[in-house]
Amino acid sequence: MIPFSCSLASPSTSISKFISDHPQLSMLEKGCTSMKDIQNIHAHLLKTGLAKHPLAVSPVLAFYATAPAGDINYAYLVFTQIHSPNLFSWNTIIRGFSQSSTPQLALSLFIEMLIFSSVQPHRLTYPSVFKAYAQLGLAHYGAQLHGRVIKLGLQFDSFIRNTIIYMYANCGFLSEMWKVFYERMDFDVVAWNSMVMGLAKCGQIDESRKLFDEMPHRNTVSWNSMISGYVRNGRLREALDLFCQMQRERIKPSEFTMVSLLNASARLGALKQGEWIHECIRKNDFEQNVIVTTSIIDMYCKCGSIGKAFQLFEMAPVGGLSCWNTMILGLAMNGCENEALQLFSRLECSNLRPDDVTFVGVLTACNYSGLVDKAKEYLSSMTNTYKINPSIKHYSCMVDTLGRAGLLEEAEELIRNMPVNPDAIIWSSLLSACRKHGNVELAQQAAKHIVDLDGNESCGYVLLSNVYAASYQFEEAMDQRLSMKEKQIEKEPGCSLIEVNGKIHEFVAGGRLHPQAQEVYSLLNGSG
Repeated sequence: MIPFSCSLASPSTSISKFISDHPQLSMLEKGCTSMKDIQNIHAHLLKTGLAKHPLAVSPVLAFYATAPAGDINYAYLVFTQIHSPNLFSWNTIIRGFSQSSTPQLALSLFIEMLIFSSVQPHRLTYPSVFKAYAQLGLAHYGAQLHGRVIKLGLQFDSFIRNTIIYMYANCGFLSEMWKVFYERMDFDVVAWNSMVMGLAKCGQIDESRKLFDEMPHRNTVSWNSMISGYVRNGRLREALDLFCQMQRERIKPSEFTMVSLLNASARLGALKQGEWIHECIRKNDFEQNVIVTTSIIDMYCKCGSIGKAFQLFEMAPVGGLSCWNTMILGLAMNGCENEALQLFSRLECSNLRPDDVTFVGVLTACNYSGLVDKAKEYLSSMTNTYKINPSIKHYSCMVDTLGRAGLLEEAEELIRNMPVNPDAIIWSSLLSACRKHGNVELAQQAAKHIVDLDGNESCGYVLLSNVYAASYQFEEAMDQRLSMKEKQIEKEPGCSLIEVNGKIHEFVAGGRLHPQAQEVYSLLNGSG
């Protein structure tokens, strides 16, 4: 991987010699790290005509394409101005797009290189192409490139092999992943990490942990892949336990590890655990970038410490749109709906532009505060002012808002006329509103839609049964429960979590698996 420094981005001594022959380019040798520096150099290259020379422009291209402060679209403009791009230029622009939000352009450039360029792909070209296939979830096409690599005899090159494993793992092609992995069993921590990540991503978390335990050596990425895998699969307590083991083995976590743990604490509502992780981040001087800052704010919001979350938001040295979105939704979910809408007004006056996630938070605030007309205004503003097409999430918020206000027919009309296909969640929202307001006829229609969308979903049966029971139609209510039993549809039991002395305890409705269940039930029975 090329370091993000202009002086180190050059591929060979030939570029260094070229620069030494042109003293005005000495800044490339001294190093530059800012966009301003590279723009000054690029301006000089344009003035002197050197911008078309592949050796002269290669470091500039590398900065624009791969540096955090770079600009991949501008990198492409630079690339198009090069006469007869060399291998380094092709590899750089393909790698840049493979890491961008438009990895499909990396594939287009690779095909262009194959068909139109006199320069043919090299062993260092292929990893970026496999990464692009992985990003796009196109492993079935990537498999064709895998075949080409085998014909060229490059399948055992470690860089290529690791990205092939990563592609199959990321796309859920587990049999192909295992086959490539077993072809050569010499230990390569990158390959093992990809396997651990891929298995966890596909829900095979126990297999992932088994492979993790078998690793001869682990690096920080290994631990983070396993911890984030547990979080992804809802095994949140195991994630925190594994972090404690990581601490005991004196392995320094990365910021990605900490973000996964903050996510676990947020989903568990484990405030003490979250505060401890926040303190670890502060003491270990982790970079307070947008991702870390947003995760900390999100954890405090979801753990109910909204005052602390807002304090950190106001003090955050780096605050991107994701921070604003998290804070707006956090305020809305914690009973501070007016404050959420006021914060949105502040956002509109800033240099940031609201996105679709922002409006989920805004509509949620309107929903919880019963502001039907305001919600309609925001939905209109979203499409007309900000040119954002509402998704099913936005329409669900709007249906819930109308349903809570008793505007059931209007909610149903919105579902039928919206430009996206309704899902079981949006019909469940209407069904819940029907239960609250006693509209049995509309409840029956909503329940039918839920069953049609997913016949194994218990929600439609349970909610309709409750609607009947609330309307004193007990026979019909019983029929719904019997229908569930006949179809072997089980309602998932409710559960609750409580944090005591920094430890998370889970209690399931009717469950007695908790180690202290007997004492808990004795205490509850005694208090009655």
